[in-house]
Amino acid sequence: MKVICDVELCQGHGRCEALAPDIFTLDDNGYLRQEVIQVPEGLEYQARIGVESCPEEVLSIVED
Repeated sequence: MKVICDVELCQGHGRCEALAPDIFTLDDNGYLRQEVIQVPEGLEYQARIGVESCPEEVLSIVED
């Protein structure tokens, strides 16, 4: 599973990191800058919660 982020549209709300800190890491300014995040096995549920929490809907899941 991968999470795809449109980093140009990230507004820095930080909900993804707050709910799924093992998946999402924000930069020093509070923005997600990774365009593709490979989700480690066993953390798929956490990744889905983080994706669903984004108010800007800039995150999406791609199943491998």
